[in-house]
Amino acid sequence: MQAPDERALCADLEEPVFLLAEWEGRWRLVAIDWPYVLVTVRARDAWEFCFRFNCQNYPSSPPTGGPWDIDRNSILPFDQWPRGKGGRVSAVFRTDWKNGTALYLPCDRVSFEGHANWRNEMPSKIWRPDDGLTQYLELIYDLLNCGDYAPPVRAAA
Repeated sequence: MQAPDERALCADLEEPVFLLAEWEGRWRLVAIDWPYVLVTVRARDAWEFCFRFNCQNYPSSPPTGGPWDIDRNSILPFDQWPRGKGGRVSAVFRTDWKNGTALYLPCDRVSFEGHANWRNEMPSKIWRPDDGLTQYLELIYDLLNCGDYAPPVRAAA
């Protein structure tokens, strides 16, 4: 029997906006091992990065997550993370932030803590429960497909 937060996430994953992005190849649901959800997101150079989200208390609480190594079942080694050229990508994919467990985004539960100023500075990126996980994935997809994106230092083994 699913808990209410898991049911809510599963319902969001059946929404047309999520399914259309999957069909277009922007992202792909890999697995749900509640409260964790694995989704790959395609970058502009066809790299696929896996992200592991903790969706406990979804959607009233935002998810939190970061790049994930499916084979090792652990945080993706930092040299395999997307890189930036000094702009937005570098600011979000911070290997020095929370030991790689959360992306530095206003829609991330862990990263939002202590950043109340983000409500005024980046209101469009604050967690919106009605948009659900799709909001978080769209932000990641946009970053991985912008001009600031650079591939990882080292390809996955």
